[in-house]
Amino acid sequence: MSGDIPDLYIAGEWVHSSDGGTRKLINPADGSVVAVVDEATPDDAARAVAAARATFDEGSWPATPVADRAAILDRIADLLERDKEALARIETEDTGKTLVESRIDIDDVTSVFRYYARLVAVESDRLVDVGDPTVISRVVREPIGVCVLIAPWNYPLLQISWKIAPALAAGCTMVAKPSEVTPLSTIAFVRLAEEAGVPPGVLNLVQGSGAVLGDALTDTPDVDLISFTGGLATGRRIASVAAQHVTKCAVELGGKNPHIVFADAEWESSVDQVVTGVFLHSGQVCSSGTRLIVEESIADDFVAELAKRAAKIKFGNGLDPASETGPLVSEQHREKVEAYVALGISEGAKLIVGGERPTDPAFANGSYFPPTIFDRCDRTMRIVREETFGPILTVERFSTEAEAITLGNDTEYGLAAGVRTSDAARGERVVRALRHGTVWLNDFGYYTAAAEWGGFKKSGNGRELGPTGLAEYQEMKHIWHNTSPKPAGWFKGD
Repeated sequence: MSGDIPDLYIAGEWVHSSDGGTRKLINPADGSVVAVVDEATPDDAARAVAAARATFDEGSWPATPVADRAAILDRIADLLERDKEALARIETEDTGKTLVESRIDIDDVTSVFRYYARLVAVESDRLVDVGDPTVISRVVREPIGVCVLIAPWNYPLLQISWKIAPALAAGCTMVAKPSEVTPLSTIAFVRLAEEAGVPPGVLNLVQGSGAVLGDALTDTPDVDLISFTGGLATGRRIASVAAQHVTKCAVELGGKNPHIVFADAEWESSVDQVVTGVFLHSGQVCSSGTRLIVEESIADDFVAELAKRAAKIKFGNGLDPASETGPLVSEQHREKVEAYVALGISEGAKLIVGGERPTDPAFANGSYFPPTIFDRCDRTMRIVREETFGPILTVERFSTEAEAITLGNDTEYGLAAGVRTSDAARGERVVRALRHGTVWLNDFGYYTAAAEWGGFKKSGNGRELGPTGLAEYQEMKHIWHNTSPKPAGWFKGD
């Protein structure tokens, strides 16, 4: 990661980009250069796909015993635990998030590998009773094949682990492509995977712009599955290209997530979790609760309290223990967030707090932006409809349960939602009525490796994590075994 050490991993070898191209990675906290890494070419990406294809078709990995694959996943988890502090620091310097958040991320990555090491060992073939004692009918699980795994920049190692762990467990081969903005932790991870004994050609790594590498990775019949986490526009293009080859495609495309607060909700936890749910990692979270939908009778007081707490959030360098949230990932992304703030003002939303770059000279070299709240918003406004992916909370109001449900579902996305009420029956009614892939009741933001993650509507298709997250990387084959064959006698031959 210095520019001298190769960062692409193809067919079990660390190599430089074929054209010598590199990219400087910038620490968003202070503008310094964190590292210089190789920038892959389309030819490099094509070679990585070819390596994965040859390894799957000609190598032993797909037929490796389940216990052996599970042991490698456990060894990877052991190495993640060993290198937790180093990996967390890499993640913080690359993304800007606080070191506390990065440590939690590494723990979560470790848990994903532990989970799939256990799950793949118990997921078994299925016997089907066909009513004939001479027939053994089995449904068996086989690896789907070559997988292209494309991860976003906000949770680089966590998001790629949700793909790599089940793909390895299933016996697939793969090409991993992290975001070109934040590839460092994935590069470090692939070195750990190599140390853990992942065979050459099973896990390949290229990094670079999706616009440059995309076609080489996706527009090919040599790929059996594309798993993508990122923006809606890119997801649509990938799905369209995949359709030309009838390639299986699983995409998670973000969300515009409602957090519904009824007047009878417990006050302190509601205020705290609305603030946390939208401003953690400076709002750069696909499941961020960016839409507060609050009951009219408490709205004024609730928003006033949110504003007071948001103004006190300590943002700064993620390596500073005093920082509660870090900068945005890049200057380009800060400009995008600023454009949404200007749009919200022009649309008539009432700016309550934030909305401008910090003036403190201590933040002059970083991509910082303060927690921002807009009140009196409605569904005609783009800041309410579009994924701003920054520290922006919009506030809508409701008077009835039915209205709250209608507002919560009035989005083209459907990734996640939160509901807060002390009425258990109402809570159950509302969470069941919401069309979102994950719904938290009197909580927000938590997940487990054992439960599926993914969205409804334009938030994507397919699921990650849980048993379904493994099944995405498997094909089901029916084997009909007649143990006492005899002529069918259909055609008499007379």
